[in-house]
Amino acid sequence: MTAASTVAESVGESVLDCVGGTPVVALRRLFPGPDVEVLAKLELMNPGGSMKDRSARYIVESGLRDGTIPPGCRLVESSSGNFGIALAMAARVHGLEFTCVVDPKTTKANVAILRRLGADVETVSEPDESGGYLGTRLRRVRELLAAVPGSVWVNQYANDRNWQAYYHGTGAELAEQLAHPPGYLFAAVSTTGSILGCARRLRERFPGLRVVAVDAAGSVVFGGAPGHRELPGIGSSRVPELCRPDEVDEVVHVDDVDAALGCRELLATEGIFAGGSSGSVVAAVARTLPRLPKPCRVVAILPDRGDRYLDLVYDDDWLAAARARRTEHRGD
Repeated sequence: MTAASTVAESVGESVLDCVGGTPVVALRRLFPGPDVEVLAKLELMNPGGSMKDRSARYIVESGLRDGTIPPGCRLVESSSGNFGIALAMAARVHGLEFTCVVDPKTTKANVAILRRLGADVETVSEPDESGGYLGTRLRRVRELLAAVPGSVWVNQYANDRNWQAYYHGTGAELAEQLAHPPGYLFAAVSTTGSILGCARRLRERFPGLRVVAVDAAGSVVFGGAPGHRELPGIGSSRVPELCRPDEVDEVVHVDDVDAALGCRELLATEGIFAGGSSGSVVAAVARTLPRLPKPCRVVAILPDRGDRYLDLVYDDDWLAAARARRTEHRGD
């Protein structure tokens, strides 16, 4: 037996086997204050570029195991980008068809990636009653389900396997990675699946944990007034069926401008190229940290990477327009 043959190999059967195992890094350059420690879980390092890889893999593979997703069927889902890309990746690996319903705010990069992964992309153009597009997207989903026999709606807003993916995934990993108790968990919300799954798992080990939801200004997830939002992937124009406000201790709303500045500060200080939801989390931590009791240990989940946001938060003209909208709104 050669020396090489005694070394255990670590080889995945597909790209889905590479989902998870993301690192935690201390953001000491961005948050250098005394008696403060901010740790970031880099979910943006999942192979599809976001933490949504976890829920897509878990939902699809669990459904294939129990028969709720029949082999070779067509999946249908409404998504602004990251979850759709993750589902398209999972569908390609498992030989499933996939139709993703998007809207005009979905970035060109996301649409291109979806199509390259083999997804059929349906774009709605009519706003719903709230001024957003989620209601219109969901109506189109129901039309497609009626038109395509045997198709399956993933329904991330109401699917318990959404939060379970993060309970067994991100949350379980953090429980193992952290030797000392964090005082606070900061996480962005849309379906609320990831924050609930992580919080439920972490509170089993760290009962004193306080959970801070980072929502978009203009989102109605926690009862806020609906308003104009440009960034995909954070917030919602309807309350998700999964949402459990009693499991969240505090909600911080972040607008598009502060999300963009959070992205830029994270990149400038830590060299982490993150997306809009991650920038919102950074902005929420920066805003909240001064009033938290010290010493303070914070865990922040950074859900998405930045390459799909080059035309948004990293574009100076886009940021200038977002600043103008904010000024106009405050003037009202």
